[in-house]
Amino acid sequence: MPEGHTIHRLAADHRKAFADRPVRATSPQGKFSDSAALIDGQVLETAEAHGKHLFLGFAATGWVHIHLGLFGKYTWGEGAALPPPTDTVRLRLATTNASTSAYADLRGPTTCALITDGEKQAIHDRLGPDPLRPEDDGGRAYARVSRSRTSVAALLMDQKVVAGVGNVYRAEVLFRHGIDPYRAGRDVTRREWDAIWADLVDLMREGVRNNRIDTVRPEHTPEAMGRAPRVDDHGGEVYVYRSADRPCLICGGAIRTADLAARNLFWCPSCQQA
Repeated sequence: MPEGHTIHRLAADHRKAFADRPVRATSPQGKFSDSAALIDGQVLETAEAHGKHLFLGFAATGWVHIHLGLFGKYTWGEGAALPPPTDTVRLRLATTNASTSAYADLRGPTTCALITDGEKQAIHDRLGPDPLRPEDDGGRAYARVSRSRTSVAALLMDQKVVAGVGNVYRAEVLFRHGIDPYRAGRDVTRREWDAIWADLVDLMREGVRNNRIDTVRPEHTPEAMGRAPRVDDHGGEVYVYRSADRPCLICGGAIRTADLAARNLFWCPSCQQA
């Protein structure tokens, strides 16, 4: 499932391609046809993200709420949009004017729905603070973390606690701060949590800029260490994610993996001692 930086990047891409201009909206697949007809020809006023939720704002008709889930994906293009396969594209947005033309095809989302302001606010209300939203900070999240017996690794994946963090950022930020993923939330100090939060802000902003997740510090890059780049279809340079049984870049011990919060957890027992 895409993590929060991907959704914020999508929001920025929508603003760049479509904001402040009328858009053509269609649903070749047919499952969003009625709502697409309502926003067709309307001006996209803004696009924003909260955690893993994307919101496209059309003042006259409300918001298109999109959650990609496990299988959703976007295809972007410039120029005239070719006819898509009718059984796959849930929503196509396109615009053409004197200087630019672009389109975006959405396939396979868990959610694609036209919602009201009130329904949108209800989604915000149930989500935790998002490291990529300037108005959010980690204090509200720590109020829940500090009272919980649940492991910090599970809490980081709970979107009601922190919105937008997924399996990669969870594993990497805990490694970067040497925290045992099984430590109870209530045993994480405020100083430790503030450092985790600040790191998530920096790492996820970098993820938006580069459109991929890189978490290794400069002294641990392939160039600095004289090692081969990481080979993984996920892309990016990371410490422990999807590195089970590989040697840790810091201590050389074997990276471990286990199921936690319905996702594979990755950590280094030596660098993240209990």
